[in-house]
Amino acid sequence: MSELPHAPNQICARFNVDYGAFDLDIDLALPGRGVTALFGPSGSGKTTFLRVMAGLERASHVRLRVNGDIWQDDASGLFVPTWQRSLGYVFQEASLFAHLDVRRNLEYGMRRIAAAQRQVSLDHAIALLDIGHLLPRKPDKLSGGERQRVAIARALATSPRVLLMDEPLAALDARRKEEIMPYLERLHDQLEIPVLYVSHSVEEVARLADHLVLLEAGRVTASGATAELMTRLDLDVAHGTNAGALITATVIEHDPAFHLTSAEFPGGRLLLPQHRAAIGQQVRIRIQARDVSLSRTPQRDTSILNIVETTVTEFVDDGAGQVMVGLDANGTRLLARITRKSCATMNLAPGNRVYAHIKGIAILK
Repeated sequence: MSELPHAPNQICARFNVDYGAFDLDIDLALPGRGVTALFGPSGSGKTTFLRVMAGLERASHVRLRVNGDIWQDDASGLFVPTWQRSLGYVFQEASLFAHLDVRRNLEYGMRRIAAAQRQVSLDHAIALLDIGHLLPRKPDKLSGGERQRVAIARALATSPRVLLMDEPLAALDARRKEEIMPYLERLHDQLEIPVLYVSHSVEEVARLADHLVLLEAGRVTASGATAELMTRLDLDVAHGTNAGALITATVIEHDPAFHLTSAEFPGGRLLLPQHRAAIGQQVRIRIQARDVSLSRTPQRDTSILNIVETTVTEFVDDGAGQVMVGLDANGTRLLARITRKSCATMNLAPGNRVYAHIKGIAILK
């Protein structure tokens, strides 16, 4: 096994876990900041990946480095035990101490690290998760979303070098998920701490992740920028009814009369539902493939406001009677999921100029 790259701002992981019927083989170099999502179906190895990172699962041929700190190197016999690894871990269930109020739950987390080494103060963690009003309460007096916010704050109170999050929203209903998502975005925007985020939700990945690792049956099928991987037609994530493109656009104008916001991206201008972002601010948006229709000429007599000129790059079958079409809008990738009959009627081929009529746009943040 070759040496790990000596990059101070990377998370480098190489290991193998062999359960006989299941084998997880990892060799990755991940960004040392931002959110990296581990995405794949149940049983693909996502949680096992986190447990090896945390030292909770023993693997073979292990070499782990987190932003310059070596946590494990089997070749030299180095193994840093879990309690000495500078990490925070958030599980599906909050797992708070029922006999302690919120404040004492947070203080328990802080005891893991000496005062001189603390980089995230208790007050900062409380403010980030907006839980100051919850401090006197016991866990049984909190909603599911509130318990998870406290669990995240407790993990941050340890000033971790990396935050491991194992499907933290999986146990919450849709309303509670939407309640906690802005706080996860705040962690992404305001902290330098890298996050490894396990999920099987395309929506969560699109909203939070900068980098994406796709796992299937214990193997990494792809690793790269989230926006790039989500539109690669050789990958499963770019198929089905939930497939879509992730793009970043810059706000250029607000139209209060029609409650619309204009934003520009390399492929043109988009009209979005009115957004609070300031002029010049970037927004992350998602355009689902099922909300894109195609025409050979721009249709003007239509209620669809967003029409973007694109070039067909490729297309592949996408289920019974469906075709997924890859599009290039001046360097920005889009997807359109259309019927096979429409594809044949339009006689589509790579290189064709077509117009993408975008029926729906989700502003993620």
